[in-house]
Amino acid sequence: MGVVDELQRARDAFERGEWVSAFRALSDLAPEAGQDLHVDDLMALATTAFLLGRRNDCVQALQRAHQVALEGDDVLAAVRAASTLALVLAQGGEAAVAGGWVARAERLLESVDGDVVERGHVLVLRMFRHIGEGDMARALDVARRVTGYGQRHGDGDLLALGLNAEGRLLTHTGEVLEGLRIMDEAMVGVVAGEVSPVVAGIVYCSMIEACTWLGDFGRVAEWTHALTAWCAEQPGLVAFTGQCAVHRGQLMRLNGAFEPALEELELAVQRYAAQGGNPAVALALQERGDVLRILGEYKLADEAYDAAGVSGDVATPGRALLWLAEGRLDAAVGAARRQLDEAHDPVSRSRVLPAAADVLVAAEAVDEAAPLVEELGRLAIAFDSPALRGAAGCAAAQVALARGDVASAAEGARRAVAAWTTLSAEYEVARCRTLLGRAYRMQGDEPAADAELRAARAVFARLGALPAERECARLLGAARAPGGLSPREVEVLRLVAAGRSNAQVADALFLSEKTVARHLSNIFTKLGVSSRTAASAFAYEHGLL
Repeated sequence: MGVVDELQRARDAFERGEWVSAFRALSDLAPEAGQDLHVDDLMALATTAFLLGRRNDCVQALQRAHQVALEGDDVLAAVRAASTLALVLAQGGEAAVAGGWVARAERLLESVDGDVVERGHVLVLRMFRHIGEGDMARALDVARRVTGYGQRHGDGDLLALGLNAEGRLLTHTGEVLEGLRIMDEAMVGVVAGEVSPVVAGIVYCSMIEACTWLGDFGRVAEWTHALTAWCAEQPGLVAFTGQCAVHRGQLMRLNGAFEPALEELELAVQRYAAQGGNPAVALALQERGDVLRILGEYKLADEAYDAAGVSGDVATPGRALLWLAEGRLDAAVGAARRQLDEAHDPVSRSRVLPAAADVLVAAEAVDEAAPLVEELGRLAIAFDSPALRGAAGCAAAQVALARGDVASAAEGARRAVAAWTTLSAEYEVARCRTLLGRAYRMQGDEPAADAELRAARAVFARLGALPAERECARLLGAARAPGGLSPREVEVLRLVAAGRSNAQVADALFLSEKTVARHLSNIFTKLGVSSRTAASAFAYEHGLL
């Protein structure tokens, strides 16, 4: 078969979305043809390389496409290659190099007359730059111009990118419902197949991230399911699979599936590594820290937050909550106040307010926490978000308890339980039932308090949320198992003492072997033993079987 036939086969594979086959064929054809591929073929090679996680190959193909276009006096093709290269470099965290390519694209356009679509593609990069600089007003203006280019020229990529950015920026000004409407419009083109695969992945991930920040987990679940299916339809796809795993992990965490969430988040870290690294890995690490904190794995949580900071996320509210859990109250308060000072727009405020309220109430700064609770309540209404309504009710209950306003505390806790229940957020529901139990106790209704606290404790024990389970045990005055073992650790020890292997324990308790190994390590540490035999002997001696 000749070179022309092979090239046609490569082009057909690309059109069918067979990225592995297209990449191999186009890579092989470049030297075999005896001359450079056409600019469009080099751009196709770059696209397949990007989607397969071969970032260096993508960059090289785009650089060569730019050079070939210049040699052929095709200025617009050179601009397209330069602007695409700038986008890839910016997404990889190389902002300075990306800026150089943007400047080159703009310089080339100076020699071009008329309203060409390439001006819109360069504007996309300026839009992202303004967002990175925090200049949301200029970014919104540029986003609308990008949308205009997409409409005038029938360019699905520009239309989707422009609308998505418009919508997200509007949410940051407080126009949440209008922003969501525009983002939904952007997704129409993605779902209809009107955009390129790279832009489709970018818009999918941006949409889900925006909904997560807004606490709109109904949309998060819907679009994460769609993104998972989209990824699965493309064998060999590496790009965007890391972000997809992060969002699956976030949903698992919301629903209390903490161990599977950790596995998904680890998968996300691995996928980002397979792409050659990506600043977005900070989100996976931050989420990992949050889950480990809830499980009481404070040292591992601290390491995850450290790693997230190295990758670019330095202001996670979870770290303030970790310091609070460790008893480092001054550090927690300082972090919470700093995050409040740095959060200016409604979306950013909604992300830090719940943790800040927790920390300030714990520090007995109730008068400082109260206005934050009121602000959170207003945002919950403006965002129409069940998650924010739950967080607002929980925070209101804590402030009311601290002030001795029992009726308001019970009412806030009940509101929070109702909101979190709609999202099947078991851990959050149990947290709020703990507050409700405390309120009933202050009212003198001990049977009702006991019922709420026991129900919450059972959920915490089943989920492996050791710190929260311990707090419920303390409130109930319940004695813990010998050695300070949690209920889950007692379950693991019983099976180990019965001669079960880690794999058999994992099957019996619906856990991963990695999780069983971690529980066993904790058991050894608490009991001061170093073997399964010694741990089993402890179980026999203390009647735990």
